[in-house]
Amino acid sequence: MRPEELLSMTALELGKKIQAGEVTAVEAAQAALDHMDKVDGTIGAFVYTDREKTLDQAVKVQKDIERGTLTGPFAGVPYGVKDNICTRGMRTTCCSKILDGFVPPYSAEAEERMRKAGAVLLGKTNMDEFAMGSTTETSCYGPAKNPWNPDHVPGGSSGGSCGAVAAGEAFFALGSDTGGSIRQPASFCGVTGLKPTYGTVSRYGLIAYGSSLDQIGPIARDVSDCAALLGLLAGRDPKDATSIDREDKEFTSCLTGDVKGMRIGIPSDYLGEGLDSEIRDRIFQAADALRDRGAVVEEFSLGMVEYAVPSYYIIASAEASSNLSRFDGVKYGYRTKEYEGIHEMYKKTRSEGFGTEVKRRIMLGTFALSSGYYDAYYLKALKVKAMIKEAFDRAFQSWDVILGPVAPTTAPRIGESLKDPLKMYLGDIYTVSVNLAGLPALSVPWGRDHKGLPIGVQFIGNCFQEKAVLQAGFALEKAAGDPAKPAGIQKEEA
Repeated sequence: MRPEELLSMTALELGKKIQAGEVTAVEAAQAALDHMDKVDGTIGAFVYTDREKTLDQAVKVQKDIERGTLTGPFAGVPYGVKDNICTRGMRTTCCSKILDGFVPPYSAEAEERMRKAGAVLLGKTNMDEFAMGSTTETSCYGPAKNPWNPDHVPGGSSGGSCGAVAAGEAFFALGSDTGGSIRQPASFCGVTGLKPTYGTVSRYGLIAYGSSLDQIGPIARDVSDCAALLGLLAGRDPKDATSIDREDKEFTSCLTGDVKGMRIGIPSDYLGEGLDSEIRDRIFQAADALRDRGAVVEEFSLGMVEYAVPSYYIIASAEASSNLSRFDGVKYGYRTKEYEGIHEMYKKTRSEGFGTEVKRRIMLGTFALSSGYYDAYYLKALKVKAMIKEAFDRAFQSWDVILGPVAPTTAPRIGESLKDPLKMYLGDIYTVSVNLAGLPALSVPWGRDHKGLPIGVQFIGNCFQEKAVLQAGFALEKAAGDPAKPAGIQKEEA
């Protein structure tokens, strides 16, 4: 089998070939690593790889497959992991200087589940520092780039994970979503990204940004892969008190393509000023495609949309200021070289170790939590968060699924977003409310704009209704036809 043919498969397709003996896990890993050598110097999707360790793991997995002890759908399939998800024995830095050289002694629960399933880890993927950003440009390793056009960003903060899948370097990847960090880069890179209901996937081993908002989720080439991956990731973990025992973990049973009678609402609040006209047109085209398959699709007023971004950034920054206080240079990571006394060591270590965007959010969060401002900002933001959840509760009394854009524009050029942080924050307007309400949401590729950059649409469901969003996403995917080959594979063949 030619490498480009192998690399064009979805994760489930490759898994079937490996189980059938048509491809070995070692051949799949070798093909992925060789392709990475060709394209990642341009894309920058990975920040750490270990070829020898990856191939050794592939050899062990292949032996277990041949013995019949590994029979799952992802056994032998190569994948990437975002650099804020701990991997035992492999560097994990959140793409921050302050965690330089940190090698965790344990793996995140999500990563452990992938290892037990026999998936083969390629390495750690690029991201915005501590997941704070929408472009991957705040990474201490330099920005990742969009495989469809390297002059543009891949999105963030899971830009490396989405870029790796879009470039054909990995068959799937794990990312984290605090305010859209899986869905927005998935949209920008033309791949599929799923943010599960809060608590569905264990956060143990995920280095925290906003603990009440963070959620690990899968990134893949199509909806089927994401659904099957969620089945592996979901479930109670005694190491994470916020994790939930989901009784039904069979998320692929809903992938029929049938949405007859499904009620799908489009918030009119999402279609106003600021949304690119090409994206608005694609939303309406998606609505028509779903109507053709029997769904009832209408516009409605969601409300509270204008309050989502300010309340999100107050809550997320407040939680970040608390979570990041542990990085002080005492036990692990970076420590400043010259200092007098422990207080100067703290100050200089954090000043030198954190980047500009992380410092900005720590300062904003500390201010919001400070005496005299707690009630005026943080407490008020929590009240707005509750009101946003109530708005969604009302909406789901009438609608099974909500359809809308993922971002106001397609991927901007590298260097544009960081000039105006407020504009970058406003780009999260369609994604952050999902995290505030703890809801599941799915980003599905739906064409490209006049510049050839991918456009994604978003399906939002009620709590624990992943099947509904996957069902709608799969139907739209079928309406679009077969997914395009990864950008990196197309360019290699050309």
